[in-house]
Amino acid sequence: MAQDIIFYFGKEIVLVKIDGTNVLFGNSTYGAKLAPIDGLKLSRQGAIKEFPDLKGRDDWKEIAIKRFKDHIAYLADEDKIAEYIIEDLKKYGYQAKYSQKAGFRPKKLN
Repeated sequence: MAQDIIFYFGKEIVLVKIDGTNVLFGNSTYGAKLAPIDGLKLSRQGAIKEFPDLKGRDDWKEIAIKRFKDHIAYLADEDKIAEYIIEDLKKYGYQAKYSQKAGFRPKKLN
């Protein structure tokens, strides 16, 4: 059962769609287009803050993406994945506002 989470980041609205272990990201800047983490611009500083061992490596982005995917595959439960993403993005200033599971009404988050 798919689950969507809507985040606010300043004036930007970010959608995270979780379907099994498949996680897609989209934002209000690019309309309704969703992309896997491979297609996102990642902050080098943020990746190094999360994984200090990537400092000075040219392949930091590929390693950070692989670690994210491995962690998501390890969780393998949409609710646990949603909790992880909410907590992880909170560290970077994203505020989770709504969550909606397929077939259910949206639920307001803190």
